[in-house]
Amino acid sequence: MKILVLPGDGIGPEVVAQTRLVLEACAQRFRLALHFTEAVVGGAAIDAFHTALPDGALHLAQSSDAVLLGAVGGPKWDNPRATVRPEQALLGLRKGLGLFANLRPVSVFAELLDAAPLKADILRGVDLVVVRELTGGIYFGKPSEQRNGSDGREAVDTLIYNEREIARLMRSAFELARQRRKKVTSVDKANILSSSRLWREVAHEVKQEYGDVAYEDVLVDAMAMHLLRRPRDFDVIATENMFGDILTDEASMLAGSMGLLPSASIGESLNSLGHPRGLYEPIHGSAPDIAGHDAANPLAAILSAALMLRYSLGQPQAAAAIEAAVSRVLADGYRTPDIAQPGTQRVGCRAMGAAVLERLRAA
Repeated sequence: MKILVLPGDGIGPEVVAQTRLVLEACAQRFRLALHFTEAVVGGAAIDAFHTALPDGALHLAQSSDAVLLGAVGGPKWDNPRATVRPEQALLGLRKGLGLFANLRPVSVFAELLDAAPLKADILRGVDLVVVRELTGGIYFGKPSEQRNGSDGREAVDTLIYNEREIARLMRSAFELARQRRKKVTSVDKANILSSSRLWREVAHEVKQEYGDVAYEDVLVDAMAMHLLRRPRDFDVIATENMFGDILTDEASMLAGSMGLLPSASIGESLNSLGHPRGLYEPIHGSAPDIAGHDAANPLAAILSAALMLRYSLGQPQAAAAIEAAVSRVLADGYRTPDIAQPGTQRVGCRAMGAAVLERLRAA
């Protein structure tokens, strides 16, 4: 099983280091043959190679069974006018690997109900997944430019989708719902946008293939409210690129911290194991303000490795073992600074990783 490791920038190398130790422990416990290679992307690659995604890194990703990414970016490279930016590594990997669906599960650990900004009675029992389209929409549409118009400077971005892009995303959502509670919520802005009207039309066509799955349409502004008012009502939420980008960050606050939430980006191509090739990463950023201080939360990266084992490596038992170890660590009161509460044991990134390892090996 070939895994490409991309530590990235900021706290990326710190959380990835702990995640790799957890994967190596899983390999021993479940007799898995894991082969790791490593490459540089993001800001570190800009410094070394003057590009965010060197050709060699992309080639390694395309020949691997799965990719583990830490985080990219930081103030050093934070110039929106720059022609080369760390985020181009993400876009390039998604395009180069054909990763069209981003899966972001959001579940609330009972031990952390008081750490979240919402009331515990709203959060208790939340278990949803947002399936976000990754390779289309306004982030990729052309033209996208700033120019001079008759009234001075103007800018244009193009939001475009075709029916194939919508249908494959919706099928991914329905297939996932069949493995869960069999409910899909499609999010759009069909009362305003032509692209959303096509989205809804195609979504309804795909729904006919899944008579066993409940379905509803919700406007994106209403969904932003519902996630805070009644998040337990949702199972699988499917939406386009920009809406998904915004809603997943909002949904991350249901769990109390971005340091707790993993993500998986998968496509249509299969790896050498016959499973979808995927890119797995925590949803948090590079957090340069705490980089090097052993203060990062590695749990989102570790849980991303669990998703990797489940979706790309075909090892659901190993995935469940990691998730159980994380749950036990939280139940035992271990907390990194982002989720620390009175009466809990405040630990750093390395100690949190070691605690997960201990429980993984002891099970």
